[in-house]
Amino acid sequence: MLAIVAAVDLVFLAAFGGRGDGGSGLGAVVAGTVLSLGVIGCASLFRMATLRSGGAAVAQQFGATPVPEDTTDLNLRRLRNVIEEIAIASGVPVPQIFVLDEEPAINAFAAGYSPSDAAITVTRGALDRLNRDELQGVIAHEYSHILNGDMRLNIRLIGLLFGILVLAIIGRKILQTSRLGRSRDNGPIIAVAFGLLVIGYVGLFFGRLIKAGVSRQREYLADASAVQFTRQTTGLAGALKKLAGLADGSKLRATDAEEVSHMLFGDGVGYSALMATHPPLLDRIHALEPSFKAPALDELKARWALHPPVGADEDIALGFTTAAPTTLPTAGGRIDITPPGVIAQVATPQSDDYRRAGGIQDAIPEVFDRAARHHEDVVSMLLGLLHAPAGPVRERQQYELQARMGARVSQQALDYADRLADLNPMLRLPLASLAFPLLRRRPRPQLQQFMDTVYALVHADGEVDLFEYCLGRLLHTQVSEALDPSRAWVAGNKRLKDATAPVVTLLAVVAQAGHDNPADATRAYLAGLARVFPRLNAPYAPPADRQAALEAAWPMLDALEPMAKELLIEGVVAAISHDGRVTVAEAELLRTVCASLHCPLPPMLEQAEGTKAAPEL
Repeated sequence: MLAIVAAVDLVFLAAFGGRGDGGSGLGAVVAGTVLSLGVIGCASLFRMATLRSGGAAVAQQFGATPVPEDTTDLNLRRLRNVIEEIAIASGVPVPQIFVLDEEPAINAFAAGYSPSDAAITVTRGALDRLNRDELQGVIAHEYSHILNGDMRLNIRLIGLLFGILVLAIIGRKILQTSRLGRSRDNGPIIAVAFGLLVIGYVGLFFGRLIKAGVSRQREYLADASAVQFTRQTTGLAGALKKLAGLADGSKLRATDAEEVSHMLFGDGVGYSALMATHPPLLDRIHALEPSFKAPALDELKARWALHPPVGADEDIALGFTTAAPTTLPTAGGRIDITPPGVIAQVATPQSDDYRRAGGIQDAIPEVFDRAARHHEDVVSMLLGLLHAPAGPVRERQQYELQARMGARVSQQALDYADRLADLNPMLRLPLASLAFPLLRRRPRPQLQQFMDTVYALVHADGEVDLFEYCLGRLLHTQVSEALDPSRAWVAGNKRLKDATAPVVTLLAVVAQAGHDNPADATRAYLAGLARVFPRLNAPYAPPADRQAALEAAWPMLDALEPMAKELLIEGVVAAISHDGRVTVAEAELLRTVCASLHCPLPPMLEQAEGTKAAPEL
């Protein structure tokens, strides 16, 4: 940026600085500086403002179309199923899903400011040519960009490169206009226009180098994360082989592919080696399969030239089946966890998490799975989750619901509440997560009305139990944040000592929520405090209004730096598991704490038998 400003100043100085006025040289430099900074800054901010709606805005501006929740297209259903399984396994919100129907090449990208507004876009070529294993590898690759925080950086790169390119566009337009005039005074203007044209494209050249350097390293990281996630290299390596061996490859037909080239799974533009935003395909394949050689790729090219692969046919030949059943803990069951074990799972899902996620998804009854994907039923189903057992509290909830959303929604929610009574408690938050993407697409007034109704139902009995609080927090972090994604969350930089009071509050609330006996709660609190502040002498003093205290603490806790959050989560785990076990309700609270800190946690932890009543918050 400094070099571009200096170059513009030289152009202005050469064009306007030699007119005999002693101050004209300084004026030309000032004008050049103000112009270049103003144009680049305003253009970059404008471009990023057009993308502030999040990942969906990037996908739609690129020409992608959303994948319906109730699609009957088998390839699209397979795509949605794979993405939802990975979302459950990684503990992040289910992203919006888009497809580039007119693109026969194999490619994909993830876009957004944070996991709550992420969108994944896949080309039709990827759906047609990749089998399920390969599609899983590609989607796991894109999820690693979400978990590794690459998306916000990618959107900023789009804005910066657009600002630099605008200089060249302005220069070209001035040259076109100046040719229409014959005045001798046009000479300096033409010189400035030509200088801006050259500087703009030179700046874009170096901008592309920066983009390529950043992107190549992130692609290697994403490949490695995808392998760690799926625990097998066959799928991702197979997808890369098809990128290299098929005629369509990964190159996109869209003229504006350059804007998102650094976000794609494969090179979508066809840059030279110097400008390539991705490592060479053979290098990526060799990193996954060291024994793979170039002659083997030539054989694949020859075979696929005669008989292009069809992903659905390969699925049949490979015998892909649904996920194995997952054993879920009961409402009174206990789960064995340790602080290091939980920390190892944050944002680093493993293959067993993926398998369990598939089992969780299969265990959700079809009637609820259908409701989570239906625009008219999703609200009633979520409100049904919050209904109390039959009695005075449910009657008050029904009164509030009918007054706020009408008799039809009230009756539907009641019907779902009766059906949901027998649902395994471990399925409640995953079911809600499946419903959130459709909920996020509702108009803002309807969404605000829904949130107000949730608040009314939760407080109908004057108390907030753990599940009610957890669902409310997840609605905030995974739904409300999507209303203004560019401001929803940024990486924190606060140190633990800057948030001593909020940390103490969180540990006290967590300890009290999991223990009816004050002595046990005190021991749990001290176990957590020792993990975070080993030398701090802070007595156990839970706040009178625990919910209000937590809501006041979240902004400061979420602003902590990553290592501080790691220690904080270790402390929370130590507090709720000082006896080595936690209830299902406490596990939901732990997952909610991690979600509020933007540290995604997979849904299943190690479990053991036992009983313990679910406490209230």
